[in-house]
Amino acid sequence: MRTARDIDRKKVADLLARERARFCEERPRSRAIAGAADAHLLFGVPLHWMRDWPTPFSLFVESARAAEVVDVDGHRYADFCLGDTGAMFGHSPAAVAEAVARQAARGLTAMLPSADAPRVAEELARRFGLPRWQWAMSASDANRFALRWARATTGRDHLLVFNGCYHGTVDEAFVDLVDGVPRARTSLLGQAHDPARFTRVVEFNDLAALDAALADRQVACLMAEPAMTNIGMVLPEPGFWDEAAALCRRHGTLLVLDETHTLSSGPGGYAREHGLAPDMLVLGKPVAGGVPCAVYGMSADLARRAERAKRDKPEGHSGIGTTLSGNALAMAAMRATLESVATPEAYRHMFRLAKRLENGLADAIAEAGFGWCVTRIGARVEFQFVSRAPRNGSEAAAGFDDELEALAHLFLLNRGFMITPFHNMLLVCPDTREEVVDGLIAVFAQWLGALS
Repeated sequence: MRTARDIDRKKVADLLARERARFCEERPRSRAIAGAADAHLLFGVPLHWMRDWPTPFSLFVESARAAEVVDVDGHRYADFCLGDTGAMFGHSPAAVAEAVARQAARGLTAMLPSADAPRVAEELARRFGLPRWQWAMSASDANRFALRWARATTGRDHLLVFNGCYHGTVDEAFVDLVDGVPRARTSLLGQAHDPARFTRVVEFNDLAALDAALADRQVACLMAEPAMTNIGMVLPEPGFWDEAAALCRRHGTLLVLDETHTLSSGPGGYAREHGLAPDMLVLGKPVAGGVPCAVYGMSADLARRAERAKRDKPEGHSGIGTTLSGNALAMAAMRATLESVATPEAYRHMFRLAKRLENGLADAIAEAGFGWCVTRIGARVEFQFVSRAPRNGSEAAAGFDDELEALAHLFLLNRGFMITPFHNMLLVCPDTREEVVDGLIAVFAQWLGALS
């Protein structure tokens, strides 16, 4: 089996140049808009992440519906990126669009709860097994608030994360393990204080290191994805989470699971599917069908402690929450998503096609003679340039190949298929069709053939 190192790098460079030229030639309107946008948009886009695609200039979107994106030049793309999970249930699901339109006519926000709030909280409790809930505008906010509640209820300062983790823009989570020592991530901008001062880092799947990091009982919470998804997929080894949760209980550390991406695992997320019982659970991105919104839930015991901690403090700013948190528009969108879109039937369709995609990619890789792996978490699939699935963040990072990744994404994009730009992740949604999955597999095989 060949590895990424066996590929002729001159051929890769030539292919990249050809694909970039094709992209430029076929998208004159996007190119013109991108040129004009530089005058008033930092990096030419509303959010600098939007320039992380491997394209010579930004692609500008005309419309996005169901599982398809149309750009301003009229090109149609089968979308397997789905807003990097924000549109995991498809773009603008009908039930959500209708709910948003109805609520917009009645009011958007009032800093008071709408009648949807208790209904949605009841459904969240039923699905995810935690009885008490609060709202935020993004998973980043929800993770920040969860960390504050953890510190307030435990009286402890330290956070523990896994090496290579990602929890939005929570400063304390931007800490990597460098030669065995926690260090602030070098990409972090504008941080005046060293986040490593109160953050501990261990490798995923390393129970001994986890035990040692918790042993002095100074860690307020372990914040983790049930399966790592942002440094390439890293799955928990059998029994890991049962033992990890037991260690947290033994050392008095709260377990906070960020299921923003692993909601792809099922209607109740990864924890519910695998029998985990976190103290807090964070959900963001797709939970309101693409409308900005996030939630975090607590166990009954932790909710009592949180309410007591708040009442024991003077009135004033708690540092938790924002004015638009729990607004009526987001609440209506979330209710529609939970009741009509993120259904068991939708997940069954997504799982079936994701399995078809996983098998098709793996077969294409094997037929081309490459020793790469394909990993799946429910509706989420990823191919990685390593021979076996990585067991921690360091192994996953060692398999990165920026040049190959850029070529794969651009090759697919030029042929009508869009995947997530940050790594080799693909999602299917309730609107994804079998023939589109087969079409992507065929183009992926063409890309492998071009490399060969």
